[in-house]
Amino acid sequence: MRMSILVIHIIGGTLGMLSGYVAIFLRKGSRRHAIVGKVFVVSMLTMAACGVVLAAMKSDPSNMIGGTFTFYLVGTAWLAGRRKDREARTSLLDWAGLLVTLGVSALEITWGSQAALSPTGMKFNYPPGPFFFMGSVAVLATVGDVRLLLRGGIAGTQRVARHLWRMSFGLFIAAASIFLARAHLFPRFMRKTGMLAVLSFLPLALLVFWQIRVRLVSAYKERRQSRASLIHSPA
Repeated sequence: MRMSILVIHIIGGTLGMLSGYVAIFLRKGSRRHAIVGKVFVVSMLTMAACGVVLAAMKSDPSNMIGGTFTFYLVGTAWLAGRRKDREARTSLLDWAGLLVTLGVSALEITWGSQAALSPTGMKFNYPPGPFFFMGSVAVLATVGDVRLLLRGGIAGTQRVARHLWRMSFGLFIAAASIFLARAHLFPRFMRKTGMLAVLSFLPLALLVFWQIRVRLVSAYKERRQSRASLIHSPA
């Protein structure tokens, strides 16, 4: 049974990574983007769920939490993308997501502190850095969830930005899990030239690009609408 879950995990991760790279370059809101995005979501949720099960079988708490956080990111990104601006609202899933990311934040920061204070400088065979990095991202996600719930939902630029950064970070986790964590599976020239690192961190670069682009385009549209209203307003 473990082998079957592992195969599904690998297939899900591979499809998730490939479809994620394709989706992030397609025009947002297009039919092709929607189709490829669905493949990405299903593949990533499958990969994450199988990863949690495999980690539980190996008594690996760190990867259990990592898989749970990946599932949360992709799931909440899908919710944000699925909702329309006129449907700014929240649901029980949003409250469940907040509980998940609160737990992830607390565990990652706690484990990072324990690793930093331990004689070996390690926790679950990991140094403090990865724990604090993932914990910081989880804290940012928690803040975003709290703001979402307090406002009763988000729309417009904020909804699109929430969708994009969570999808992009989920893609980063998939890419890093393949290219960095399993570098030995790739040809030597890919390891020596830094190609694996580029492929791993490209989703983070794209995350920054899309966040800037979405916010700049939104600001530009708001300025145009403001000028147009001034021009057409009665003297």
